[in-house]
Amino acid sequence: MRFAEFRRKEYDDSNTQPPSAEPHSNTAQQQSLNMAREAVYQQSDPETTQADGIPREQDHSLRPKLMDEMVGQRDVIERLRIAIEAAKQRGEPLGHLLFDGPPGLGKTTFATVIPAEMGTTVQMANGAGLKAPKDLLPYLTNLSEGSVLFIDEIHRVPKTVEEYLYTAMEDFRIDIVLGEGVNARTLNYEIQPFTLIGATTRAGMLSAPLRDRFQIREHLGWYTVEELREIVLRNSVKLQIAVDHDSAKVIAARSRSTPRLANNRLLWVRDYAQSKTNSKVDQEITAAALDMIGIDSLGLDKQDRNYLDTLMRIFAGGPTGLEAIAHTMNVSSDTLEDEVEPFLLRSELMVRTRRGRIATEKAYRHLGKTIPKP
Repeated sequence: MRFAEFRRKEYDDSNTQPPSAEPHSNTAQQQSLNMAREAVYQQSDPETTQADGIPREQDHSLRPKLMDEMVGQRDVIERLRIAIEAAKQRGEPLGHLLFDGPPGLGKTTFATVIPAEMGTTVQMANGAGLKAPKDLLPYLTNLSEGSVLFIDEIHRVPKTVEEYLYTAMEDFRIDIVLGEGVNARTLNYEIQPFTLIGATTRAGMLSAPLRDRFQIREHLGWYTVEELREIVLRNSVKLQIAVDHDSAKVIAARSRSTPRLANNRLLWVRDYAQSKTNSKVDQEITAAALDMIGIDSLGLDKQDRNYLDTLMRIFAGGPTGLEAIAHTMNVSSDTLEDEVEPFLLRSELMVRTRRGRIATEKAYRHLGKTIPKP
């Protein structure tokens, strides 16, 4: 039944109902709810309103299925095991969780592993795709008891949707407005108790009321070279390619402390080996494969090195402003600030001061350039 037809029927029923009529029975209320949900689904289908940005990595088959298969983040895993075990003993859903941290560290992996550990299902949405409460409604009304709703990039959820989440998270209740104007009425609908898992790369953009409604909040940190090496070795078995410890360490050292990049590097090494060396992989072949795509021993790519080269050669190592570097490289300053500088800062290859960007001695040594005299 279309929404307009439902409103017309509701209006006719309200005009023909005697003043002394009893309130709608539970059956009638359920029928109204079903009609409302049908109208919402016609306006907002979860299959079509989900943003394309929902994490679906190429290495989906490499993603761990259980916590025992995960490498790294041991302190986070230990705390989650305690929370999961306690929730299972009480027979209750797990408390709402918020994961924050840089991209590629396993936030989505945790969101898929936790439901598996709890023995329940998961629905996945993206904050950018939830533009209005009607976009969120199909997910909430389809939740089963104890199931998980995962919202990636939750900091991109609009304020109206965020406020709609408040009662759902705290009271497991939502309000559905039927009709418009004087004929509008609110249907109070209780949803099944569920767990909301949010993931964000910018926790500071979350409002305090939403952030405080998460009982468990975990920050995911960078991985060590040894942890990445173990990830590469495990995933090489899944990809059915023989990778020794030395080759795995080369990949790990050039992956910027990020598992997603380690998987991407491994996939490229596999393709290179199958094409060039009949699937043979050793330390030299691995280094040659990564050199071919411009990934050096520290994990810098071509644009990273161009940035440092411009800073050193044109601006004598700095200090200089970001806009000056961007114009010289003919690259957007946003691209440099968001994609290039974070890893250079973390690797201690440059510093940012009030006067501008300055290249460090480590950067000069890495590029083989002479350190200028003071």
